Amino acid sequence: MKLTLDGVRADRAAFEAAGYSLPSFDYETVKKNTQEKPFWIHFGAGNIFRAFQANVMQNLLNKGILDTGLIAAEGYDYEIIEKSNRPHDNLTILATLKADNTVEKTVVGSIMESLILDSKNETEYSRLKEIFAAPTLQMASFTITEKGYAITDAKGNILPAIAADFEKGPASPDSYLGKVVSLLYHRFVSGQQPIAMVSMDNCSHNGDKLKAAVLAFADAWCERGLANQDFASYVRDTSKVSFPWSMIDKITPRPDAKVEAMLAADGIEELDPVITSKNTYIAPFVNAEECEYLVIEDAFPNGRPALDKGGIIFTDRETVDKVEKMKVCTCLNPLHTTLAIYGCLLGYTLISEEMKNPLLKKMVETIGYVEGLPVVVNPGILDPKEFIDQVVNVRIPNPFMPDTPQRIATDTSQKLAIRFGETIKAYEKNPSLNVADLKLIPLVFAGWLRYLMAVDDEGKPFTPSADPLLEAASAYVKDYQLSDAPKDLSGLDKLLSNEKVFGVDLTAIGMAETVKHYFTELSSGVGAVKRTLEKYVK
Repeated sequence: MKLTLDGVRADRAAFEAAGYSLPSFDYETVKKNTQEKPFWIHFGAGNIFRAFQANVMQNLLNKGILDTGLIAAEGYDYEIIEKSNRPHDNLTILATLKADNTVEKTVVGSIMESLILDSKNETEYSRLKEIFAAPTLQMASFTITEKGYAITDAKGNILPAIAADFEKGPASPDSYLGKVVSLLYHRFVSGQQPIAMVSMDNCSHNGDKLKAAVLAFADAWCERGLANQDFASYVRDTSKVSFPWSMIDKITPRPDAKVEAMLAADGIEELDPVITSKNTYIAPFVNAEECEYLVIEDAFPNGRPALDKGGIIFTDRETVDKVEKMKVCTCLNPLHTTLAIYGCLLGYTLISEEMKNPLLKKMVETIGYVEGLPVVVNPGILDPKEFIDQVVNVRIPNPFMPDTPQRIATDTSQKLAIRFGETIKAYEKNPSLNVADLKLIPLVFAGWLRYLMAVDDEGKPFTPSADPLLEAASAYVKDYQLSDAPKDLSGLDKLLSNEKVFGVDLTAIGMAETVKHYFTELSSGVGAVKRTLEKYVK
């Protein structure tokens, strides 16, 4: 059986006999509607998009609620479209890995068209311009990672590619953002049609990040006389262009070899993953957990599709913010980071396996329920306690989710301030709470320092995950050895007082000494990590 339109049509009975749910809508009609009256284009057609948004669309198409499909575009790694999407006619197999040891298999076919966002490719770019000129287009959405919205480097300097596009104007930009804003400019000159520009990336206030980037281009081009002076006003007019905030939550690990083998055993051919020249790992299938949330600010100046009938929640900006903070600062992300740090130290390769360790399970439960929950603002549409219940009892322990602590440990220095610092700040602001009562959050910070030593609890070296501050942060612990407890820890003070890393000055609030005390114990020889957890996680 082949994962192509002809393959599914020819072997439909075989697919169904093997337990696959297939598209049941009239494909040709939906494709025609999509070409003639597009309403949703998505940039960044990666795993979460194919596992979540595309599947929601398929369900709505199958039910007849919608009759127009999705358009996917890729502006960074063109080989994703050339070597994965198009050879399979934009079809994807979604393997939903459930906690009850079952796998739900779906052939997702809601993507009707996939395009390369390349201003030098006349055919592809002309089609994208045609889409952006369409009065029916309601939404352009994005999962291009938080880094994708960057205009400047860490020192505040305009990135070279962005600076070059500022000078070029909208005719033929090269940067991802430049190309997107060029398309938006084409929509402007084609009648100033309204549109929602919706970031769906997993970062705080994502709509503002996208808006800031778009405005930077609009202002630069207008100031240089490279665009109509009214373009900057158009982008700022919320009745024309909106930048809603959103919160997305669905764990979609890298396509797993075990899932590939399972699908191959069903008779599916040509499932080999593709590793592009830009080192993107993409496969014709995605594996994901069942749980999913997408909450979007209801700000759509050209109307919005009935995605709420597919489980997507539309609400006001304040509620999106509350949900995002609930997830990122308390109910999920801090627990993941805790397990990532200690999982690497204790030699785990699966997050789910860590939850079989009573100490680690108790640690994340305490951080979530005891230390974090008291300062969570209930967003109303999702209950924080129930959210944590699902995380610690169903989602993280799911033995069929091939997610690793090493993956989640990526960019830890960029995550600590939000995932733990916001809780500490809330304790400081609340007169009925005491920062000194936080016992396990500082143990996470100490665990990160111990992790920076790049030696596990058995004394074996390991390679820390990629992190922009890895080299600089590791320098603070380079003189400490995994042997006798270090005597002088004053060399850590500068790092522990860094508010950008921890969200607060740990020295100023009196937490630094606790962190250093924990670090001393975590570093006192082989097996010290386990002994320290046994001592403090009660």
